[in-house]
Amino acid sequence: MKSFNSILKNSIKNKNSHLCIGLDISSEGLRDKSATIKDLKLHSRKVIEATQDLAVAFKPNLGFFERWGSNGFKWLEETMDFFEKDTLVIGDAKRGDIGNTANQYAKSLFGHFGFDAVTLSPYMGFDSIMPFISDSKKGVFILCRTSNPSASDFQNIHTDSNDTLFETVARTCHEWNKNENIGLVVGATAAEDILKVRKHAPDLPLLIPGIGKQGGDLNKSMIYGNNNGISIINISRSIIFPPDLSEKSIRNEAKNYLLKMREILDD
Repeated sequence: MKSFNSILKNSIKNKNSHLCIGLDISSEGLRDKSATIKDLKLHSRKVIEATQDLAVAFKPNLGFFERWGSNGFKWLEETMDFFEKDTLVIGDAKRGDIGNTANQYAKSLFGHFGFDAVTLSPYMGFDSIMPFISDSKKGVFILCRTSNPSASDFQNIHTDSNDTLFETVARTCHEWNKNENIGLVVGATAAEDILKVRKHAPDLPLLIPGIGKQGGDLNKSMIYGNNNGISIINISRSIIFPPDLSEKSIRNEAKNYLLKMREILDD
């Protein structure tokens, strides 16, 4: 039985792509405060149809759907039907709760919505992760060194071993990876820390956000992230909301990033 990590590795090879597109679809992104959920549905479909052959994965951010209540969940269900079988879909849920509740989240995200992988918080320990990794075909990306400005508030605290907390997360997740379906979230805005993560988790796949509007370093992220392992680079606003919001511009932005990634690894 193939594990999620092996499925991801094969998908990267088959598509010759490390591009993950974040679906953070909002009326603010459309620059139209009067935009309806129908407008958002149409735009999300436009993004997927314009880029599905270029991206190895998509990452719907659940917050942008949950904002709309039951209509948002319906929109998410409809969106999941747009993806082809060879496209991996990561539910950006950032869940993290006790085992019994985590089990319900796993049934929702994997069973009901059908995500191939989800993002999780490690703060509550292994029993909050275990329900999501029991099926080796389903993957998780655990928050390790995130891309937001306040990430260092906790993640850079040093432990008794003199490692930072995010290094401890990386090392511990590497130990948990018995089913070959655990990866880590490491932000491009702290590209040098990717090297530290790789030291403790040399073979875990990395999901690297923070390129584009957040100003992360694409060159270092690609080189460091794909040294002793594989990575996918998540890009959201820079692709999904080009100036004219057209399907052609969306595709061109995605293609430009894809070509840049290939050039970096070919050098």
